[in-house]
Amino acid sequence: METATKNNHIGRKIGRIRELRGMKQEALAMELGISQQAISNIEQSETIEDTKLKEIAKALGVTPEAIENFSEEAVFNIINNTFKDNSSNNNNYLCTINPLEKIIELYERLVQAEKDKVAYLEQQLKK
Repeated sequence: METATKNNHIGRKIGRIRELRGMKQEALAMELGISQQAISNIEQSETIEDTKLKEIAKALGVTPEAIENFSEEAVFNIINNTFKDNSSNNNNYLCTINPLEKIIELYERLVQAEKDKVAYLEQQLKK
């Protein structure tokens, strides 16, 4: 099944993370000192400057790498795997974790592992 959203569309990733954090465009705009329309334009952009990405990541409480590597499929997999039924009538569901925090944590660990690999390989090349 093919989706209309490109996997590398940074603006859409920013928009989805913002929505998952429960933040409106206006709130993010205020945090960054820009207009809501500027946020809308950013969320429609396929690419973004590194400095702007760092500012947005900080305002969203994530790392730039977490935004770049964000996957909506991973969010749904985590949500589906963490719902527990604590009722006798099967009507109440309780999510035991914040899925976005877990995804961010996972991506930060993956990025660190890649950095460690690069450092190790560079060290091996120097020998």
